[in-house]
Amino acid sequence: MLNDKDRIFTNIYGWQEPNLKAAKKRGDWNNTKEILSLGHDEIIEKIKHSGLRGRGGAGFPTGIKWSFMPKEVTNRPHYLVVNADESEPGTCKDRDILRNEPHKLIEGCLVAGFAMRAHVAYIYIRGEFVNEYRVLQSAIDECYEEGLLGSNAVNSGWSFDVFLHRGAGAYICGEETALLESLEGKKGQPRLKPPFPAGVGLYGCPTTVNNVESIAVAPTILRRGAEWFSALGKENNTGTKLFCISGHVNSPCNVEEEMGIPLKELIEKHAGGVRGGWKNLLAIIPGGSSTPLITKDVCDNITMDFDSLKAAGTGLGTAGIIVMDKSTDIIRAISRLSYFYKHESCGQCTPCREGTGWMWRMMDRLVRGQAEPHEIDTLFEITKQVEGHTICALGDAAAWPIQGLIKNFRPEIERRIQINKTVTEAAE
Repeated sequence: MLNDKDRIFTNIYGWQEPNLKAAKKRGDWNNTKEILSLGHDEIIEKIKHSGLRGRGGAGFPTGIKWSFMPKEVTNRPHYLVVNADESEPGTCKDRDILRNEPHKLIEGCLVAGFAMRAHVAYIYIRGEFVNEYRVLQSAIDECYEEGLLGSNAVNSGWSFDVFLHRGAGAYICGEETALLESLEGKKGQPRLKPPFPAGVGLYGCPTTVNNVESIAVAPTILRRGAEWFSALGKENNTGTKLFCISGHVNSPCNVEEEMGIPLKELIEKHAGGVRGGWKNLLAIIPGGSSTPLITKDVCDNITMDFDSLKAAGTGLGTAGIIVMDKSTDIIRAISRLSYFYKHESCGQCTPCREGTGWMWRMMDRLVRGQAEPHEIDTLFEITKQVEGHTICALGDAAAWPIQGLIKNFRPEIERRIQINKTVTEAAE
């Protein structure tokens, strides 16, 4: 288990105030000017050395992503954009950062923005986060009043502004280029890549889009040292991570732990265990609703890190752990997710626009058993026609839960079909 001294988010449960005075007592905004004095490139090198990987789902190395930004600023200004849209079912870590640790995010914006030679950061926050928006805006106002932001941020000589932009509740705007389109006042639809945002991003200028957690941990890493962060977790999966545990557990929670912690230990020590005991476990979605589920036999020994979960045919994603016990109608659960992705598709790509509807309608029939066994293979083939054939990863997100269901619970689907057939024949 993670030692308390190694925790980055010390107020994630909101036991203390989120304001600037309380944040400074927790160590935020400590020696920020000295951090900036390291210089643009040195900050990026230290983040690279820490091994920090993006906490928004893809797990791309954060320092490398920052290094893609041009080293010279021309007539096109550089921008930092923070993705606070958090719409992935099962995920609620960023929300707690926004309402309980807002100054970690704001300080992180300054440090990351400076490293990438940006003078402006936009935080794109989910529209439904009304209270979080108010807390974060209040924290930004405090920073301007104290001179931590503005024309001479932390007396460093660097001008830096932070703007908060509210979204309108579209899941697709969690995709970085759709988010940029929305920020520009257009319909939130993903852009073709290349060009990538680091070359042509917000308003056609060099832009980096990062998750809230990725930015919020940066100042602490730089204060305590890249070696400290890289010593936590596992090789290529370093540091700490916020895990969201929900579903059929006795005490749903968000908790910060080391990367690579065993899934069973995480659930039993922090979430009070599975409802009815570990033997009552049916399956777990380990990384938010878009990652394929894993069965109990996998959950027994799997560790929570990018590489281990990928090897098991799923992913860490946002670390939104959804626990399902044996009372779960697993087919209905995945059908509900299929409907979600059908509803949230922006409709730009034909495979996603049409395929998500096909997949949900087939799943809806499978819930009732109103299908033939061969249609299971047809459904799987449709998921393969959607996966990897769309501009953004929403098509993949819609396909993977169904693929996980068919891979692990095909006998249950076939049993449901047989029961319906038996009942129908008896009624005739």
